[in-house]
Amino acid sequence: MKLILYFLLAIIAACGGNKNEESDFVYTNGEKEKVLPTELSLSVEVKGVDSKNPHGDGSGAVQLSAVAKNAIKYGYKFNDKSEEVSTDGTFTYTFKEEGTHDYKITVLAYSSTGDYIDISKTITVFVAQHEVELIWSDEFELDGALSAQNWKMETIAPDNGSWHNGELQHYTNRLDNVYVSEGTLKIVAKKDQYTAQGTTKEYTSARLNSLFSFTYGKIEVRAKLPYGQGTWPAIWMLGSNIETVGWPACGEIDIMEHWGHEPEKISSATHTPSCYGGCTDVTVGTTTITDYSTEFHVYAVEWTKESLRFFIDDEFVYAYNPVAKNKDTWPFTADQFIILNVAMGGSWFTVDPDFVSSTMEVDYVRVYQ
Repeated sequence: MKLILYFLLAIIAACGGNKNEESDFVYTNGEKEKVLPTELSLSVEVKGVDSKNPHGDGSGAVQLSAVAKNAIKYGYKFNDKSEEVSTDGTFTYTFKEEGTHDYKITVLAYSSTGDYIDISKTITVFVAQHEVELIWSDEFELDGALSAQNWKMETIAPDNGSWHNGELQHYTNRLDNVYVSEGTLKIVAKKDQYTAQGTTKEYTSARLNSLFSFTYGKIEVRAKLPYGQGTWPAIWMLGSNIETVGWPACGEIDIMEHWGHEPEKISSATHTPSCYGGCTDVTVGTTTITDYSTEFHVYAVEWTKESLRFFIDDEFVYAYNPVAKNKDTWPFTADQFIILNVAMGGSWFTVDPDFVSSTMEVDYVRVYQ
């Protein structure tokens, strides 16, 4: 009898141990069935997203959180690459590819049986350029004439003695209009009757083209803008191939434009064959700055293979990133040079009749890659 009792106890113990080991399995007619997680959800937070940085602060970091019933662990895949495991559903990941890109994130929720369900989301993340190096600059430290090694002063108007847009000035290379003193470049627009190319204008100023050109990088210009109705200062870029392909096929990048008749409005824009001179349903970056003519501000653009991102004092203001990139929408694949100028008047605004002179001061121009 004792032997029979021990045998029965052994069977009961064995059955009890088997139940504990496979308690999550469901048995139907003696066959083991799958247990699948349910109600899987995924939340994604891109670091630094706000109204001015819709795709993040440039760090590339994202915080992920997944929840599902009957899940004991989670797996994450990024663009269908190798799986990363998380036991509690949370995971931090950092994208590395510079520029603005779309990424597919897939999360898999696993049950204790090893079976899973999955969902995917596509997000857009911006990664800023890293380990940048200053490759060119002008700090304007030597008083007197502008550096002939860095700049060419453009004085010949392309349109029969006149500049485009109905501008009212002649550009000169005179020290009256452009010089360096006390650590800054001065471009002086002034009421000054002047004759050139057989045409007399009532105003003079200066337009400077950099002799340095580059493809991709970041340019920063620290400047204080002129004041007065009719002034039109600009910090901008044109494709170095403009002589062969013309405008707008060469591409134009307007880092900063300001019009004296709209004194607190700063604009950033692009011009391409697909959109130039103002287009329907195409936005530009506009920012309000009240002390534009009394304080220096840093105007910048980050130019990558994928996008142009504009900043004022490190604050994001505008991005140009067309979905379809071709020669009409994205001519920004070749060298561009930098232009600094102050125009006077235009076809859609006038100059204050009491205007005498006003100056754009530039502390530095820097290019990083």
